[in-house]
Amino acid sequence: MPCTIGPFTPPLYSRWQSRENRNLNNPLRRGGAQIEGYARPLWALASLLAGNYDYAEAARWREGIINGTDPNHVEFWGNIEDSDQRMVEMCPIGFTLAVAPHVFWEPLTQAQKDNVTNWLASINAREMPNTNWLWFRVFANLGLRKNGASYSLARIEADMDHLDTFHVGGGWSNDGPKSHHQMDYYSGSFAIQFLQLLYSKLAGDFDPERAERYRERAKEFAKDFVYYFNPDGRAIPFGRSLTYRFAMVGFWGALGFADVELPAPLTWGVVKGLLLRNFRWWATQEDIFNNDGTLNLGYSYANMYLTENYNSPGSPYWCCLSFIPLALPESHPFWASEEEPCPSSLSEVVALKYPKHISIRRGGHSFLLSSGQACHYPMRATQAKYGKFAYSSAFGYSVPTGSYQLEQFAPDSMLALSEDGGEFWHTRRLAVDAHFEEPGSDGTPVLVSSWNPWPDVEIETILIPPSVETPNWHIRAHRVRTGRALKTSEGAFAIYGCRSDNGRILGPMKSGESEGSVHDDHSALVVSSAGAVGITELYSSSSRTGRIVLADPNSNIIHGRTLLPSIGIDLSPGQDLWLVTAVYALPGHAENWRTQWDQKPTIPEWLLKRIEA
Repeated sequence: MPCTIGPFTPPLYSRWQSRENRNLNNPLRRGGAQIEGYARPLWALASLLAGNYDYAEAARWREGIINGTDPNHVEFWGNIEDSDQRMVEMCPIGFTLAVAPHVFWEPLTQAQKDNVTNWLASINAREMPNTNWLWFRVFANLGLRKNGASYSLARIEADMDHLDTFHVGGGWSNDGPKSHHQMDYYSGSFAIQFLQLLYSKLAGDFDPERAERYRERAKEFAKDFVYYFNPDGRAIPFGRSLTYRFAMVGFWGALGFADVELPAPLTWGVVKGLLLRNFRWWATQEDIFNNDGTLNLGYSYANMYLTENYNSPGSPYWCCLSFIPLALPESHPFWASEEEPCPSSLSEVVALKYPKHISIRRGGHSFLLSSGQACHYPMRATQAKYGKFAYSSAFGYSVPTGSYQLEQFAPDSMLALSEDGGEFWHTRRLAVDAHFEEPGSDGTPVLVSSWNPWPDVEIETILIPPSVETPNWHIRAHRVRTGRALKTSEGAFAIYGCRSDNGRILGPMKSGESEGSVHDDHSALVVSSAGAVGITELYSSSSRTGRIVLADPNSNIIHGRTLLPSIGIDLSPGQDLWLVTAVYALPGHAENWRTQWDQKPTIPEWLLKRIEA
């Protein structure tokens, strides 16, 4: 299992002990990156110790906090400044002091305790980003409070009151003020819901009303969050910080830590299965490790295109928060229950109101249709992490490797547009007026949004889930009004694009072969060992042409080499037209892809009426 607690050197710690890095004035030595390598494994180690496990190697981490908070020691982590990355690591340190004081506080001398107190408490005088970061100050104070050290109750109360303003309903919280709409894994496992649950346990003695409110929110959130995991254990990749990997399941363990009474249809066996199946899937991803056994930056393999500007080599170890069940006694129902599969009563298609997603589990494929979300600051590949039309557990998503031509831009599950003949491309980043509708007689939800890649280009996009009759096809409809000449390219999911026999890039499919690519005047299809993915035009005043885009290596977060089935058309200034697309996706062994590919979906009657109005 990745990231097991064993006798190993804290990630990267030994590398920073080289001669050139022992200088206190060396920027690398003093950087926030070093403390990530030390602090993030504490999520797992502290949980292990809280569960009454006697782990001798914990003394090395205790030495780390003693040295790191001593201003006169060569390993001092540095003083805290406004919006300092070190603030993030105060969260696992505060948690550790709260749940494992017998290892990390009681053995310290008074002078060492004073250093720890002064360093952690210094966060109370600093400014922080108006996001989930406020939680990190709360936990720094909780750790001090647990041990009778000087802390700020006023700061805890003020931060908690402000964090509660992020809540929008149904247990969902925005990652920041409601002026923007960002509800990714930070809303659940990475930070907000996870830390709410830990808070409800650690602060229940002095803030019982809020603690109970957080447990109630978790019950509501859990009924939505279960849809972000496919029956085999994979999470659906969406949003930022995916290098945290199996931190995605941290929420499920936190339910046990907070002793939440689970809502139907969830049971402790189901919760246990969600977490353990995710671990098992990650255990098959052999390329997530560096040669020294530490986790690399990336998702299914080392991939710097995916990363954010706040990542360091120690960042992936935020995944250790998923080991919170180690703090639970063996008698807890999380451990005592037999593992169970996902409930069969879960809907195949369900609208998730607050994140503005439609969850789909149909045709052996789990994915999301998405509209409305965006990151409020200029983050790398933000349009890819939040603005795509669909996000798949099986096929992942792609991020740009550059800004030049389709091969670098890799616009899977996007409608890309270019005003310069195909050199640079625009896609949906900010969606306007994203909302659900139920226009058909069967009550199936659809997602509608508008977006403006340029001031004189208006696009309305409608995302339609697969029907029972064609379970592996979803439909996208776009009304495009343009005041300028544009090239367009709409992509399906990106799919592993190499031959299974020799690893070379797939070429055109030959007669009798089971893998390869096919494209014609209105469609494109790729079949490989990862499954089958295709795209076809259902309606357009001028026919779109199919093509296979050879995406740049390492653009996709799951597979290093991918092909992107796409269709495109050139538009003239003044055009007002509809483009209706059907996207086919079948993960895994795709023996029956030919029959399904030939059985195209039909345009719903309500959509035809809207087009012809």
